[in-house]
Amino acid sequence: MSGIVDVARLAGVSKSTASRALSGAGYVSPATRDRVERAATSLGYVPSTNAQSLSTGRTQNVGVVMPYVNRWFFSEVLEGVQSALLARGLDLTLYDATPGSQRRRLIFDDFLARKRFDGLLAIGVEPEEDELDRMLSLGKPVVSVIGPSPRTSVITIDDEDAARRATEHLLALGHRRIVFLGAGSETRWPHVESARVAGYRAAMTDAGLADEIRQVPAVLSMPDGYAAAVDMLSDARSRPTAIVAACDEVAVGAIVAARRLGILVPSSLSVIGIDDHEYADMFSLTTLRQVPREQGITAVELLEQHIEDPSRPPEQITIKPRLIVRNSTAPIGQGAIPRIDLA
Repeated sequence: MSGIVDVARLAGVSKSTASRALSGAGYVSPATRDRVERAATSLGYVPSTNAQSLSTGRTQNVGVVMPYVNRWFFSEVLEGVQSALLARGLDLTLYDATPGSQRRRLIFDDFLARKRFDGLLAIGVEPEEDELDRMLSLGKPVVSVIGPSPRTSVITIDDEDAARRATEHLLALGHRRIVFLGAGSETRWPHVESARVAGYRAAMTDAGLADEIRQVPAVLSMPDGYAAAVDMLSDARSRPTAIVAACDEVAVGAIVAARRLGILVPSSLSVIGIDDHEYADMFSLTTLRQVPREQGITAVELLEQHIEDPSRPPEQITIKPRLIVRNSTAPIGQGAIPRIDLA
C-alpha cells in the first residue's frame, strides 16, 4: 500500500508539502496541490486517520449517543447521520445508552470522557441534568436531535403544531368526541408528549370543545397503545369517535385494538398518528409525517459548523411535519374516504 512518502516522491515534493497539500493544513500553491492530488489518485493513496489527526488536531470521528438502535425513529436518524458522515470522510462511534442500564452509566462516566471524537450528536437522549453537564464539560460541540435544552443546538419537529393539525383534521371531519392517546404515563420524552398534548388541547379549546378534552395515558409503543385502547374502547358509553395518537406506534396499537373489538376503522372510529412510521402505510394510517433521516443529515451539517466555529451560539432548527391522509380517518358516520397522499 502506498504511503505519503510515495506520493511525495511521485509528485516531486517533500513529504511535508505533500501532507499539507492533502490535509489542507498550511499553504500550498494550487499547481503543487493539483500535482500532489493527481499523484495520490494514481497511487490509490488513502490518508491515515492518525496522520490526519496529527496534522489537523482532529480525530475525524463523531460520537453518537442514542437510547435505542432498534426502534424506527432512531434507526432512521442513524442512517441519515451515517450517510452524511461517510460523505464527509468521517468516522462514527455509536454509544447505545439504553435508559436505566449499566451501559448508560459507563458511557457517561467513562467512554465519553476519553474525548475520542470532534463532536457529539445526542439523538433523543433526554439526558438528566448531570448527564448534560458532563457532555458539555467535555469541551466538544454537542447537537441534539429532539431535546429540550437551550444549551445545545437542536434539530426537532414542531410537536405542538403536529398535534394541533392532527386534531383540526378530525374536527374538520365533524368529530367532537376526540381523545388524545399516549401521554401522561411514564415516558423518556416528557417534553415531546407535553408539546403534543398542548397542541391537541389548543385545537379542542379553539373549537369550543374544552369540556370534551380527554387524555388517556400510554407509553409510546404499539403494545401499550393497544392495551390502553382496549380498555378505553371497550366502554361503549364513553367511547370516542376519533383518536389523536401521540405517535404512529400508539396509533397502530389502537387500530389493532379496535379491530379485535369489532369496531370498524374509519367508519366507526377515526385514528390519526404522528411520525409516518414504516408501518403507517401498511395500516393505511393518516399521520403527520416527520423525516428522521433528514433530521440526522441536518444534525451532521450543523455539528460540522460548530466544529469549524466553536464560538457559534446554539440554535434550534424546527421542522414542520406534513399531513398525509390515508384511510384511517373519515367524516363522522361515514366509510373510508379515498386515499390522498400529500407527500
